[in-house]
Formats: sequence, structure tokens, C-alpha cells
Amino acid sequence: MSNYIAFRILKGLIVVVLISIITFAIMRAMPGDPIQLFLGTGEIELSTEQLNAIRAKWGLDKPLLQQYFLWAGNLLKGDLGVSIIRRGVPVSQMVREALPITLLLNVYALILALILAIPFGIWAALRRNSIVDYSTAIASALGIATPNFWLSLMLIVLFALYIPRWIGEIPLIGKIPPFGLKTWQGYILPVIVLSAEQMAVFTRVMRGAIIEVLPQDFIRTARSKGLPNRRIVWRHAVSNALLPVITVIGFRIAFILSGTIIVETVFALPGIGRLFTDSVIRLDYQVVQSIVVLLAVIVVIVNLVTDLLYAVIDPRIRIS
Repeated sequence: MSNYIAFRILKGLIVVVLISIITFAIMRAMPGDPIQLFLGTGEIELSTEQLNAIRAKWGLDKPLLQQYFLWAGNLLKGDLGVSIIRRGVPVSQMVREALPITLLLNVYALILALILAIPFGIWAALRRNSIVDYSTAIASALGIATPNFWLSLMLIVLFALYIPRWIGEIPLIGKIPPFGLKTWQGYILPVIVLSAEQMAVFTRVMRGAIIEVLPQDFIRTARSKGLPNRRIVWRHAVSNALLPVITVIGFRIAFILSGTIIVETVFALPGIGRLFTDSVIRLDYQVVQSIVVLLAVIVVIVNLVTDLLYAVIDPRIRIS
């Protein structure tokens, strides 16, 4: 097991290095000059010598290969650099301010999706080809097909215009703001949007896994022993059907940034997704490169943890 973990960590490190190189190359290939964006388009006119001095301060006058190794070396030391556009603000500070919001959004969305998707997936599998099964199939198809930005805008219109006009404040919740995170209610709409697609995917995966497990020999053996059907389902079927769900969870985490970019932009949330898009538009090299590498490390760690959870849930994997 230790050799396997060491091998996976080594592969993960190679992936992170390759991603850092590709991100660095793409950012440098983008048109525009971050120094010009930093100075703005005001009345300030700088000479060529002054512009070169500013570029030298940020290390942009060095060859690209040297720029990469300087940045990578500082990254290994835990130094993410400083922002060009935000006038020298440390990137680590910007990430510390934005990352908790994105993590909370995704954790809440994942918990909500699992709480609802697993029971509905089991229910649909046990009531195969019934109204329940068809209803969950339709709901799952709608959840997968509905774009995040459209759902976000519809929820903003619904909760900002119509619900206050119809019923006023929602009991026990109060007024749900259409954007921002001034109160805890600001998490409600973004979490609903982020969990909608995940819920649809988890429901279908759980249904398929349960249907595949129910005809197997150990389930028939449990039934022949006279065990209650509820115990058979939750104790034996569900535990063996969770492996595909865990695989999908690990896979979905790789799309944290792509999902939250839209949601955080629409709801004006100061998370990693919005910080990333703003930094790309402004050519803030250090911020973009640090965010991409950080997310790559998170994905590698999650994939490793997912593989280790297989052995915890299914003893057969441990034996093999």
C-alpha cells in the first residue's frame, strides 16, 4: 500500500508540474501587457526607461524560462508572489480571502446533493419502471441539461422579485439576497445552483449501482437468511453501491473552478472563481498561475483519497 501511495504521489507531482508549465505558457501567450493594465489609461505618461524599470521590478524583463524557474522556485518555498494589478498585494492573502468562500459553497452543495440524491437513487432503483423511477429520470435529465447561468438568473428573478411580492419573507429563513454574502442567506441560491447538477448525476449513478448490486449472490444469500429488506438494502446493497458514487465525487471535484466561475460571477461572490476570471482578464500572471496550481494539487489529493476510500468501503479491494 505504501508503494502504491508513493507512486500515486509521484504521478500527481508530475501532473502538477506539467499543469504549471502549460498555465505559465498560456498566460505569457495572451495578448496584452499587464504593466499597461496596471498603469491604466490615464494622463500619466511614462518614458521607456520608466516602463522598463517597472517591468524589471516585477521580473518581466527576464527570459521566459528564467521567469518560470524563479516563480516555481518561490512556489516551492511557499511564496506565491504578489499581485501586479492590486499593487503588490500578496497572492497568498488574496487566495486566503477567496478560497474559504469557494470551498464552503462546494461543500454545502455536495452535502445537499448527497443527502437528497442517495435516498432518491435507492428509491428509484427499488421502484424500477414505476412513476418514482420515471420522475427521478426526468428530474435528473433536467438537472444535467439546465445551464448554471440560466438557473442562477431564474432564481435571482424568483427570489428577488416574485417571492417577496407573494409571501414576503420566507419563514425561518427570512429574506434571501439575490447577490453577495452579507448574511448566511446569501449562500442559499448559489448552493442550490451548484447542487442541482450534482444531485442529478449522483441520483442516476446511485440508481444504476443499486440495480446492478441487487441481483448478486450475496444479496440473495442475505434474503435467504430472512434478513429484513431494509437491512439488506442499507447494510449490504448501499455499501457496495457507493463505489461508483465516490468515483463521481472525486471526478466532480476536478470541475470545482469551472462550476463556481459562473455562479460566483452571477451572484457577485468574492470566491476563487471570480478572482480567477478577474485575474485572467487583467493578465495578473502570479494570481492565475497560483490558483491553477493550487487547484491541481487539490484534485491530485482528492483523487488519492478517493482511491484509498475504495479499500475502506469494499474489503475485496483491500485483499487484492
